[in-house]
Amino acid sequence: MGDSFHEQLLADSAFLRADRRLDTELLDKIILQLNRIYPQILSDKEATKFRNLDVSTSVRVGELLTHLQGKGDEACREFYRALHLHVEEVYYSLPTRLRLRDSLDPLTMPRVQQQRHVLNDRGPAFFLGCFSVAVGMALLYYYSETKVTGGSRVLGMASLGLKRKAQEVLIWYTEEGLMK
Repeated sequence: MGDSFHEQLLADSAFLRADRRLDTELLDKIILQLNRIYPQILSDKEATKFRNLDVSTSVRVGELLTHLQGKGDEACREFYRALHLHVEEVYYSLPTRLRLRDSLDPLTMPRVQQQRHVLNDRGPAFFLGCFSVAVGMALLYYYSETKVTGGSRVLGMASLGLKRKAQEVLIWYTEEGLMK
């Protein structure tokens, strides 16, 4: 993303004006940092103008961004630095930051054309048919074993790996079938 900070600020301006997380207190912190650390970017007179509480926050943000864009790339870079320092969640949700993160994320890189690996192209009706046949065969096996042997030995064997209460229930069910 070879954009200059000036171009990034142009792209992020609409988002910053609309974002309600950038409230009066946070805007004042950013203005004070730019004024105190970089007075060549934001003089005392300009800082006082941008900190005027009679003007709504979104208007002040818009005026500040326009002012910084007029000062050049260095001023825009320092604004981003102040924004990152004071309001991280807004900084990381900026459209240019999201675009940069997505372009550097190795998990989202293969956006070319992800092919689906189709193991069976016959559809859900085929799956339901196969599943129904399997369930039918299992029920047939289960009920035919009960009639032939008088009880389900499979349930008795299955109880070996279970807790004591479940084991007692399965063994009781097996013995009940043997008594009939």
